[in-house]
Amino acid sequence: MRKDYKTIREVVGPLMTVDHVAGVKYDELVEIHQANGEVRSGRVLVIDGDRALVQLFESSQGLQASTAKARFVGHGIQLGVSPDMLGRVFDGMGNPIDGGPKIIPQEYLDINGAPMNPAARDYPAEFIQTGVSAIDGLNTLVRGQKLPVFSGSGLPHAQLAAQIARQAKVLGKDEKFAVVFAAVGITFEEANFFMEDFNRTGALSRAVMFINLANDPAVERISTPRMAITAAEYLAFEMDMHVLVIITDITNYADALREVSAARKEVPGRRGYPGYLYTDLATMYERAGKIRGKKGSITMIPILSMPEDDKTHPIPDLTGYITEGQIILSRELYRKGLKPPIDVLPSLSRLKDKGVGKGKTREDHADTMNQLFAAYSRGKSAKELATILGDSALSRVDKLYAKFADAFEREYVSQGYETNRSIEETLDIGWKLLGILPKGELKRIRDEYLDKYYKPADGSEGE
Repeated sequence: MRKDYKTIREVVGPLMTVDHVAGVKYDELVEIHQANGEVRSGRVLVIDGDRALVQLFESSQGLQASTAKARFVGHGIQLGVSPDMLGRVFDGMGNPIDGGPKIIPQEYLDINGAPMNPAARDYPAEFIQTGVSAIDGLNTLVRGQKLPVFSGSGLPHAQLAAQIARQAKVLGKDEKFAVVFAAVGITFEEANFFMEDFNRTGALSRAVMFINLANDPAVERISTPRMAITAAEYLAFEMDMHVLVIITDITNYADALREVSAARKEVPGRRGYPGYLYTDLATMYERAGKIRGKKGSITMIPILSMPEDDKTHPIPDLTGYITEGQIILSRELYRKGLKPPIDVLPSLSRLKDKGVGKGKTREDHADTMNQLFAAYSRGKSAKELATILGDSALSRVDKLYAKFADAFEREYVSQGYETNRSIEETLDIGWKLLGILPKGELKRIRDEYLDKYYKPADGSEGE
């Protein structure tokens, strides 16, 4: 039986202390009923003997501690799930904010969930087409993978996130596909951009959106990604759908975690973040994947902006340990006008080899991927050498590699945010660019693929 406590001792900012409580659990939801009938909510942050420290979801302004009652509801934050969630927009607490009716839930799920049992995991091995050449061709996304995007302040990760959400699909099979999009701690302008883009392109019909704004409480920021993953688990493992989860921005989530940790007076770790940041991120990321015997899957693309473009900052550093690679956006390429400015050389998809090849993409994919990486790397080195010593210091072949690097950035990487390329188009563009180089330089591609696909750019034999 729920108890009402009239023992609210003090309210300071977003924190409230309730005395003489019994049977209260950490993370439990609390309803604060005021004398005028208004109800606010919060959750238990700390339990110290018979005293509970509660963090409010809403502002504490106007809260009368002397007349208010605290009611502990007996469970943590839950999300009511239903197939009707598709095409809807919710706030960070799972309440509809698109003007539509409330969802009639089939069941309520605890948003904290649990990471997948490693023994029950199925190995990711199926290609997901995002329509972005720098990802599909060189850092392939595989169903069930966790592939974060490392960005920087001011870089267009929002446009890339919207593009992937709009274009992503599973090839070759008529399977149910959905996108769960969580925007964490973003501005109203960004939220408006995502909602307009999803509505304009019709992507909202197969998506579930969770929007948490920068002026919303920190505790709601912590619940938003978990709401999204819980919705994805329901769609994937109860509705047999293949779900792509996009979360932006993980940095805002980690900052909210640091704020709550400071409120609980915990000993800070690196850069003031709590010592359990790695564990906390892992409990979210590891809920993605495939389970043996289940048709559905969860693929995750967390997006984070690196403070000061520093890859060694705790958030990208720990994320890189947990996930299977990273897509890195480059400020240098952004200044050059590339859209999207994906820096393919430091980017990595550790599972890409499992998702490419005959029957998945095309038989020449792995070879052309390796050759494009090698040629672009050598071309960038040639350009750097020319900057120091001048073009006259380059050999004829080095000049071709430098020409290749420029064309690669201009035609392969920079495709704009509205272009949706099939994997065949991406591979064909790669072969067109490789035609700039002599055939004898393409040592990473098997002869049968060279004979089938290679065409020299100048119309010669390419030797």
